[in-house]
Amino acid sequence: MPHLLLIDDDAAFRQMLRLTLEQAGHTVTEAGNGREGLACYRPEAHELVITDLIMPEKEGLETIAGLRRRQPAVLIIAMSGGSRYSPNTYLSTAQALGAARVFAKPFANVQLLACIDELLSRKPGASSAAG
Repeated sequence: MPHLLLIDDDAAFRQMLRLTLEQAGHTVTEAGNGREGLACYRPEAHELVITDLIMPEKEGLETIAGLRRRQPAVLIIAMSGGSRYSPNTYLSTAQALGAARVFAKPFANVQLLACIDELLSRKPGASSAAG
């Protein structure tokens, strides 16, 4: 069962997404901001990280950079609803920092789940990881 780290400051959205991920067979660790996410991230435990970009304390772009410093091969999916700017501004920066995929909120859960399965299936030795 793949173990994912989900980082988002919106508790209701995070809970909804956690339930969706768990129903799809994933184990999920939750964090309410980037600082918490970096504190609980374990490369040996988490196969993939899903992070929001606009958050208090440590926003998502800083979080992505911190994750990459700790584990250059970490799989990251970034998501954003934007703020003053279009979410595409943040999402393109997230990709430049190493996010494997990006999603503008709102997005279809089925798209996210397919993306997770695809990324996990490409990991070395992950023939049954998506499964």
